[in-house]
Amino acid sequence: MTSYLKRATTIAKKAGELQIQKLGTAHKVEFKGEINIVTEVDKACEQLIVDYLHAEFPDHDILSEEGSGSRQHSDYKWIIDPLDGTTNYAHAYPFFAVSIALEHCGEIILGVVYEPNRNEMFTAEKGKGSFLNDLPISVSKTKILIESLLVTGFAYNFKKSTRANLEHFKNMLFAAQAVRRDGAAAIDLCYVACGRYDGFWEQNLFPWDVAAGMLIVKEAGGQITDFVSKDFSIYGKELLASNRLLHPFLLEVLQNSATITS
Repeated sequence: MTSYLKRATTIAKKAGELQIQKLGTAHKVEFKGEINIVTEVDKACEQLIVDYLHAEFPDHDILSEEGSGSRQHSDYKWIIDPLDGTTNYAHAYPFFAVSIALEHCGEIILGVVYEPNRNEMFTAEKGKGSFLNDLPISVSKTKILIESLLVTGFAYNFKKSTRANLEHFKNMLFAAQAVRRDGAAAIDLCYVACGRYDGFWEQNLFPWDVAAGMLIVKEAGGQITDFVSKDFSIYGKELLASNRLLHPFLLEVLQNSATITS
């Protein structure tokens, strides 16, 4: 384990412990949009992580969801979602996580996602594989779409967006064995990586939602693109992750949906 990974897992665990400690208590909820919320726990976890990383790596950039990071013009950038699944958390629904990634010269080289309810630490370093609680993981071997379990999500602006995912959701529901909607993209990606899900698609995500999970999927043998099979960027607006075997079939469904709605 590199020093970067050791430090990332250490602070992710501390943030997750804080989330569990405050789970189910009354929260101060602020609205960033009609249904996009932030709690005082989001902010406390972000400050905890940012302060730690600033102390350990004072010359590194930090990009964080609630904006408490800083720009140092470094080749290294930490990308943080202090509490992925805030809506779940605010309702005491036990499905949320801490997500921390490290980008070097534009490439994600480290990803950590900690889900404190199950005490599950997903990790990956570029070229070294993916792990769950230090044990290696890999994507599923499902080859037939009708036998697959998929997951998706809906962006906070889906009620106003023309890219609302509803047509994709309907078509995937008919094409797969089942589709789930969990509300935490970082965990969804990790579940693809360890084979619990066979595929995941979503639109209008942000870098902190996907940076860590993206690497974890890739290092577990999965594939990630946009909806037309172009290389995936954490700064893009379309994500399709799969076990690789199902990728062409999932792309076909998504492209058919796009044709219908255009």
